Amino acid sequence: MEFKLRHESEQPEAGSLRKVEAEIGGIAFDAQARLLSQARLNTGMKLHGFLAAKSKRSKKLVLHVTDIEFIEAQEKETEHAPAAQR
Repeated sequence: MEFKLRHESEQPEAGSLRKVEAEIGGIAFDAQARLLSQARLNTGMKLHGFLAAKSKRSKKLVLHVTDIEFIEAQEKETEHAPAAQR
């Protein structure tokens, strides 16, 4: 299963917080593909895996998902809050 992943967070850089927004393609197989196919759009999750070329012919990087962890809405808000607010 191919999909697009959108990431939004604040990350420390050079002593201040930087807003990070990125979009990357992803690919999942077997159990992870079934889990993703049943998830609602914009569901918070932590995806574990590795970056690799999409295929032998395409050098475009995609995230190959090996594990999925769904995040509850409240946990998602806390995780992205600056450390001083946690």
